[in-house]
Amino acid sequence: MLDGTRRASVAERLWEAERDRAPIEPPTDAYPDIDVVDAYEIQLINIRRRLAAGARVYGHKVGLSSPVMQRMMGVDEPDYGHLLDTMVLSQDAPIPAGRYCYPRIEVEIGYVLGASLPGEGCTEADVLAATEYVVPSIELIDSRVRDWRIRLADTIADNASSAGVILGDARMSPAELTAAGMDIADIDVVLYSGDAEITGGNTSAVLGDPTTAVAWLARKVASFGVKLEAGHVILPGSCTRAVDARAGDTFHAEFAGLGSVTARFE
Repeated sequence: MLDGTRRASVAERLWEAERDRAPIEPPTDAYPDIDVVDAYEIQLINIRRRLAAGARVYGHKVGLSSPVMQRMMGVDEPDYGHLLDTMVLSQDAPIPAGRYCYPRIEVEIGYVLGASLPGEGCTEADVLAATEYVVPSIELIDSRVRDWRIRLADTIADNASSAGVILGDARMSPAELTAAGMDIADIDVVLYSGDAEITGGNTSAVLGDPTTAVAWLARKVASFGVKLEAGHVILPGSCTRAVDARAGDTFHAEFAGLGSVTARFE
């Protein structure tokens, strides 16, 4: 584990990398002994700094929610990061690609909570009961670590590579999905770049059921004194592979039976 001084040093370097759009070498290169607890504490240093500057927590995101990504990172559970209101992006306004180091997009089904979730012991049933509606979403991810050369502790310390979130216009409650004969754990997704289909997937790619990822998140953040609260947006993990985003790109994701979401870059 790292002492407080070294944690603060890593946090400062990541802060400057994001501010200056100047990626740094992986923190795990400088500190091979950094562990997951260190990494979450480093993440929280910079989250507290943003909150002190006036940002507010908009929600949370789950990363590494697919078996493939977990095997790649050598872990057996996901990770998580914070979403702040300063990260909220609009379908109606182009996103400046130059604001980020290495922007990529991921397609996810978003959960908007109508009630706060319990922490320890949170179940999938708790999540569905507390969810006001689900929504098509695109997560913008970015790495402040050079060339995405990340290990687990690097991405956690870097707020799980969070950068932005875009929500579509469609809204369906879990009850409405059921009434329509739909299953949150089995919604097909197709991502287009312009008119060309570039990738696709299914919500089952997220731990078999994205609701499982939200319940895991509620239990996990409770150990750090954090609660998933009413009004929060929760992104449980990507249904598709991550796709690089460049100036001039327009992406459009279609969720079968649910709706769509668009992201434009300039």
